[in-house]
Amino acid sequence: MTMKNPSSRLALVLLLCGAAGVARADGLADLRGALARLQAQSVLKASVQVRDWRRTGDGKDAKETQGQASIGLEDGPRGLQPLYSHELLGRLDAESHAAVKDKSAKKPLSQVMSQLGLDDLRVLASAAPALQRAIDDAQFKSESADTWAGKPARKLVFEGSVDSLSESDRKYVRDMKLQLTLWIGADGTPLASQRHFDLSGRAFVVVSFEQHSDEQRSYAVVGDRLVATSDDEKGSAKGAGEAQEYRTERSLQVLP
Repeated sequence: MTMKNPSSRLALVLLLCGAAGVARADGLADLRGALARLQAQSVLKASVQVRDWRRTGDGKDAKETQGQASIGLEDGPRGLQPLYSHELLGRLDAESHAAVKDKSAKKPLSQVMSQLGLDDLRVLASAAPALQRAIDDAQFKSESADTWAGKPARKLVFEGSVDSLSESDRKYVRDMKLQLTLWIGADGTPLASQRHFDLSGRAFVVVSFEQHSDEQRSYAVVGDRLVATSDDEKGSAKGAGEAQEYRTERSLQVLP
């Protein structure tokens, strides 16, 4: 049957647009609700693994370092506590001692351990606060039906701007692009995220720089906390005659 009344046709269009707007708003509201529920009050015991590869410089002068390590991690009434085994500490001591004798000696284990800083461990053990800050500092752009790991999901897309940088940093930035994509379940619980970041600018008039990174995380709910079971990042940076490429993979395994 053909609808001939223009006002009825317009009413239907407005109704459909309104329904789509509600659907988009509900995805963001569900995400915020899930993050608020995941307060991370339960005790967590886990092991954390990290692999890191870096290349500094260009051409034949480029230097590569790579390494891997594993630590324990606990979060409870006493706070967040990384646990370093005696074997790992012994390896670090041996590496530092070798560097005393040979100033050009590589220190791959020290390099890889620098990728398990406090902020990195906080995200692995309790990812909700970091996600909350990320969406608060970005603009919600769209929601669409999608799949993740073969299951139905909702995909939320956010975009950041140069306004997310400090005032002192903004004056050096010429161009910046930041996109955050989140996949959430039916109840708003985050399943995974991807973050793409491009930045270029100039400092002190003659020094130009650029930075690119891609980050992907997978999440799981453990008790009342959202943990990041994997946190992988790759990227590159150039500036002041220096260049670096890197790839870092972090993973968390929950222990009984």
